[in-house]
Amino acid sequence: MEIRLTNVSSRRNLLCRLEQKGRLMKFYAHSIPGETDQTRWETMTEHEERVATRCKEFLARIDPSLEPWGEVLGRWHDLGKYQPDFQRRLTGEALQVEHAGAGAALAASRSPIHTIPMQFAIAGHHAGLANQITNDTKKLVSEPVTRSTLRERLIQNRDVARVVSKLAGLETLDLPLPELTTWLREERDSDSINRQIDVFTRVLFSALVDADRLATQWFYESSESEVSEEMRTEFESLKVLRDRFDGYVDSLRAEKHSRRSAINELRDLVLDSCRKKASSTGGIFSLTVPTGGGKTFSAMSFALNHAIHNELDRVIIVIPYTSIIRQNANVYRKAFAKPNEGLDLCNIIEHHSAIDTQQAKENNPEAEKRREQAVENWDAPVIVTTSVQFFETLFSDHPSQCRKLHRIANSVVILDEIQTIPPQYVIPITDMIRELSSRYKTSIVLSTATPPALKEHLGEVREIVDDPIGLAKHPAARRVQTEWRIENPTTYEELANELKTNGHQQSLAIVHRRADAANLAKMLPRNHRMHLSAQMCPEHRIQAVDEILRRVKEGEPCLAVTTQLIEAGVDLDMPIVYRALAGADSLAQAAGRCDREGKRTVASGYPAGKLIVFRPETKPPGQTLQDAADASLTMWNLKALEGSEFDVFDPDHCREYFQHFYGTKMLDQHHLQRERASLNFANVAALFEMIEDGWSFPVVVPWPFNEDGSHGEGRRRSEAFRESPNRETSRALQPYIVQVPKQAASILVEQGVIEVMFGSIGIPTDLFNPTWYSDEFGLTFDEGEMSFLQC
Repeated sequence: MEIRLTNVSSRRNLLCRLEQKGRLMKFYAHSIPGETDQTRWETMTEHEERVATRCKEFLARIDPSLEPWGEVLGRWHDLGKYQPDFQRRLTGEALQVEHAGAGAALAASRSPIHTIPMQFAIAGHHAGLANQITNDTKKLVSEPVTRSTLRERLIQNRDVARVVSKLAGLETLDLPLPELTTWLREERDSDSINRQIDVFTRVLFSALVDADRLATQWFYESSESEVSEEMRTEFESLKVLRDRFDGYVDSLRAEKHSRRSAINELRDLVLDSCRKKASSTGGIFSLTVPTGGGKTFSAMSFALNHAIHNELDRVIIVIPYTSIIRQNANVYRKAFAKPNEGLDLCNIIEHHSAIDTQQAKENNPEAEKRREQAVENWDAPVIVTTSVQFFETLFSDHPSQCRKLHRIANSVVILDEIQTIPPQYVIPITDMIRELSSRYKTSIVLSTATPPALKEHLGEVREIVDDPIGLAKHPAARRVQTEWRIENPTTYEELANELKTNGHQQSLAIVHRRADAANLAKMLPRNHRMHLSAQMCPEHRIQAVDEILRRVKEGEPCLAVTTQLIEAGVDLDMPIVYRALAGADSLAQAAGRCDREGKRTVASGYPAGKLIVFRPETKPPGQTLQDAADASLTMWNLKALEGSEFDVFDPDHCREYFQHFYGTKMLDQHHLQRERASLNFANVAALFEMIEDGWSFPVVVPWPFNEDGSHGEGRRRSEAFRESPNRETSRALQPYIVQVPKQAASILVEQGVIEVMFGSIGIPTDLFNPTWYSDEFGLTFDEGEMSFLQC
């Protein structure tokens, strides 16, 4: 809580107390609860040294010239703890003393402009990054920012900083201020410079927060047992992992060479290109490869070899969908595993909401402990995370989220399915990517089958595969014929009849809405149909995908009806796919689930997979998906006028499509660039929302419902949370949560099916039974209520 010195008298009293008592006291940063022997407490000198050492190390890894910033940040971040009242607080007195702003105020008194990044970082290392001058968000967000601005914090702490600066024996106060880095002294427009200061501030803030938390964690853990001051989990080196990974991939390659095919030739071509280009200097790269072209292995091979060549620290794989992270992470674990180990559970760290932490802890407690430690700051050789986690790390104001940012520097980042970034954030995201690449030793790989039109925003982008247009025309990339049925709507009854009579016992239909998926599936034979949508909790979806894959592999009848959850990354191989009209990238992803291995095409001598694009009787949920479908329709019409056909597999057609799509959108809809240039960090965080979840509410489902009446895992975990709501029991709920519209949640509350805890999550009551959650369709409502379930 902040001290507000409301009158001259209170200020004078504080000054006197500090000046009189300060010279006589020994100052501590941390006490040990219940320990009266102060010789075991951590002194300010010790804490400052530990934080400064780490902070210097983190920043020097990015640029040696930044080391002096780490020194001053570490030495000054806790100057407010020299207040006698804070020292009394450590002895157990119930005092509320704000300490984080004093160092910022001291920096401002020494150099008001030059030290602005340092002021933000120090003042916010507990509360978070603030706005600079005002909290006015121009009514762009529903909840106003309430945190004090930087200017307010400096005023509140000015007197404390002045007196602390007079305390005898504080050599740390004599530190020279660091030089501004060269690129921040260049002559350019002020907004551009300020956005660079925005990133620079975030990096300093991240390094300070990580250093402070590691030092504090070490002190408390070492007070109980012998702990290395490194506070670092040991991982194998990138060189060891590279050798193991490339060896595994080469063994697969040798095995496949005995049965040559066009698809294997395509994958070899991509892999060879990635290994060849890995010795390039850092920058932004594009890996444009048709679906099924082996991006998962090839991108990782590039990243590992590129990181080693350029002395980078880690590889970060960013995936847009939690539904495919498990699959990709397990592919990597298998490749990184030591001989006869099966899966590498040590070197790959997954960070996303779909992790079943409870199951992981039960299966391998040591590996889960490593993961929990590493997700705090991404100090690991290989990170697999979601777009939400990654981009919110870049634009957040919160210490725990920003803590990881300095680890993104000096790394290779694979942005998988780059075309999925929300259009309203294209300009802020590309600007941030460009800055990380040019100033912070971050190599970026834009991985996609359908390249978006981003080069004008990113500057120089180097192609890893020299001829992506030629690659798209490779015989293995031409496995699918596209039939367009978009002049008139197709009803779901008509589609159901075709699925039953098209001559294929295995087919896939992808629709826009959850309600559409459920309604269409119900029209199909019970023993042949499979349903997949976000009405099902993550654990349920995993089992459904596994069952679909099993049926396809074993040649059993499988009429799968899904929302777009199935599209990206799921190694499904169907003879025919029906896709509701959507954006070009979605259509190409749908086609990637069709004749994926090219076996039917090889057998017939022509593209044997079939993608049928139909106009559904319902519209996509949300304006963005509707605009994407409209842009595809525009491209189809334009190409028809030219006497050709819209080819969603052609990179040039895809770029043209994205130009039409982006042309309908505001690429900085929430004016983040303006707020960044104003150094309004809290505003930026409030306005940046990768998942627009204001419409939804999380509901825990008690699935499965066991036939013997015993509680299923979802019920057991919800009861554990009800009895003891804490971080661990909360995380354990994630695999059993369904996001529902708030209107639907209200129905569940009215019916007594859920009770709301803490205003933020619905926990099932005893009335939540199988009539509300189906083993086949997930969360179910009456027909009239199904309209709520969009997306």
